Amino acid sequence: MPLVFQDRRCRMRGTVVVLVAPRQTELREYDVVDPGPGEVLLEVLRANVCGSELHIWRGHHPTVKMGSVLGHEMMGRVLALGRGVDADFAGAPLRPGDRVVCPYFITCRRCPACQAGLFNLCTNCYRHWSLPADAPPHFHGAFATHYYVHPDQYLYKVPDGVPDAAAASANCALSELLFGLDQAGVASGEQVVVQGAGGLGLCALAVAKARGARTIVIDGVARRLELAHRFGADLVVDLREYEAPERRAARVQALTGGLGADVVVEVTGVPAAFAESIHLVRPGGRVLEVGNISPGHTTPFDPGILTRRGVHIIGVIRYHPWYLKRALDFLVATGGRFPFEALLDAEYPLRDVERALQDSDQRKVTRASLLVGR
Repeated sequence: MPLVFQDRRCRMRGTVVVLVAPRQTELREYDVVDPGPGEVLLEVLRANVCGSELHIWRGHHPTVKMGSVLGHEMMGRVLALGRGVDADFAGAPLRPGDRVVCPYFITCRRCPACQAGLFNLCTNCYRHWSLPADAPPHFHGAFATHYYVHPDQYLYKVPDGVPDAAAASANCALSELLFGLDQAGVASGEQVVVQGAGGLGLCALAVAKARGARTIVIDGVARRLELAHRFGADLVVDLREYEAPERRAARVQALTGGLGADVVVEVTGVPAAFAESIHLVRPGGRVLEVGNISPGHTTPFDPGILTRRGVHIIGVIRYHPWYLKRALDFLVATGGRFPFEALLDAEYPLRDVERALQDSDQRKVTRASLLVGR
């Protein structure tokens, strides 16, 4: 039965950022109405420009249509609880004013993927996120003043000791890399190469370091390499110094005692980086592919090397929704060991979203953040 929105009390007007064409957005206003049964209405406090957001903005995402609300990596504050909601998905009591985070997707628990335990591959995951902005209740994405959490959407209260800037990265980057490194089975003492030191790469680095791995980070942007060192990278390979893939592979071989890495984490979103990954990993090693999410972008690939080296490829998108709670627990457990707040090195008001996207696209910043709530 369709939800009835016209009978809900209008609280105020709010603003959303709508993707109207590739690389073109516009601000629209809609009524903010009371949450329905099982829903939670949030005021968005901070929303980040994730690398995936750039793929969407460029028009490369296969499921998000033009006319949808942008944004997915964020944190908010509870404005109102719908009927039947009094706690988060871990049982913590919820009340207006609480800071919360939620996965940007739903987990229906009913589709074939969910029934097989593949909750990150839920067939209905984008049921709300991909709706057009004109579809009530309108606030489907994080680049907005408000956001509705739906009944099949997990929600967790942010612990008091976790800063807003750190919590805002939990619901995409950190959760996904915690999940991904679990899928890859990264263990203490292993050697891990991270291709790319953007938001995903630095989260991967933090998780690997916390698990006792020896880490090597590959990037060519000075600011990102500096952050990699602050996140505890044992070694870095500068793309400006090692420009050719063959030279990077030789350097990684030298840094790993001639063996190659146990695990390579590809988070650049550049197809050629995936092709390169199998040359960086040891025989029998694992490649965790997270960055390339846009179908149709291809690169030459040597399957003979893959086969002869016995490399295992693990593709990961999204995460099991309870990993968001694990991400918050990780932030609490590691305290100030990793400078997660430094990931967000540029802040913009919501009205300057185009500049935030363009600066991110041109790699002028590591991770832009939209400050929305007061």
